[in-house]
Amino acid sequence: MNRVRPARKTEPDILIVDDTPANLQVLSGLLKDRGYKVRPAPSGKLALQAAQSTPPDMVLLDIKMPEMDGFEVCRQLKADARLREIPVIFISALGDTLDKIQAFGAGGVDYVTKPFQVEEVEARVRTHLRLHWLQQEREAQNARLEELVRARTRQLAESNAQLAVLDKTKSGFLRLISHELRTPLSGVLGLAELAFRECGDQPAAAKLREMFQQSRRRIITLLEDALLLTEIELTGDAAVLETCPLSTIFQASLDQAAPLAQARDVRLPPAPAALPRVHGRNNLLGRALQSVLETAIKFSCEGQDLRLTTRAADATVRLILEATGRSIPPEFIPAFFDVLAVRDSITPGGDLGLAPAVAERIVSSFGGSLTVENLDSPGIRLSITLKTTGTEFS
Repeated sequence: MNRVRPARKTEPDILIVDDTPANLQVLSGLLKDRGYKVRPAPSGKLALQAAQSTPPDMVLLDIKMPEMDGFEVCRQLKADARLREIPVIFISALGDTLDKIQAFGAGGVDYVTKPFQVEEVEARVRTHLRLHWLQQEREAQNARLEELVRARTRQLAESNAQLAVLDKTKSGFLRLISHELRTPLSGVLGLAELAFRECGDQPAAAKLREMFQQSRRRIITLLEDALLLTEIELTGDAAVLETCPLSTIFQASLDQAAPLAQARDVRLPPAPAALPRVHGRNNLLGRALQSVLETAIKFSCEGQDLRLTTRAADATVRLILEATGRSIPPEFIPAFFDVLAVRDSITPGGDLGLAPAVAERIVSSFGGSLTVENLDSPGIRLSITLKTTGTEFS
């Protein structure tokens, strides 16, 4: 007859508890012949001592024993944290249903009635050992997974802490350049203005004055944008939103962007006749729209038109602005709205400064979104999505 043992590197350790020597001898011989390590115990007290000394893989337990019956032995095994997971199979001449119910209530996993069949006992022992070991392996796997989760959580916490430090450093830097540089820079710019006045209307001075004014505007814009970014990051979601007349604000943004468009010979689109009111803050929304328009202008070639389309959806309005002329290098698109991520000049009009980051942060703080993508032909598409306040138009 083929004898199948559980797949285990070491011999399974079976503790057999029975006050009848003949029963101990029969069961011990049966299991030893099948490759199990057997420890007989003639009483419940000795069985508990043996289990506590060296926990077995399984307990075969008689019920009717003097001093301490099998039910009590099982209950004490289950009360011990080191022993409670050991499977207990009751082997007894008691075949009444209530006895079986009491056995399972005490913590047994199976019940074999005497007289027993050798094959039945072996099959039940083998099955419950496998189940027990599978349970142990599952618990060990869960413990490993929990440790991996804890390790990953610690890594994420450390990464978040590092990001917080970087964000704080970045905010400090932006605050520095916007506040601390403003006073000395005002003195430098003021001295330059006085120098140009001394030059009068000399032709050479006129050209230099124009270059100076362009640089002056760029420096002031950079400082203002840095200060605005700092305020947005410090305020976060705490800013109180207003109901903003989008048509009016968009027209004002077109007016603000008009000088740059004229200098680059780029034609701006007309403001839509009727746009819904949106959630935001009037001054910040205007700054965001101006930044988007000026970014689109910088990607346009001379003589081109900016194209504007609007789309209304459930509780949102989308402004889509397309510029023809130059595309964004693919490697810059994912970080296009990051602060100073695009350090190189990628437009004919020079660097973008903080304008894309400013626009994106403002729109996001209103619960909207700002995206960018390249057109099939050279050019870009900027899409602004804003939350509307209702059906009322501005």
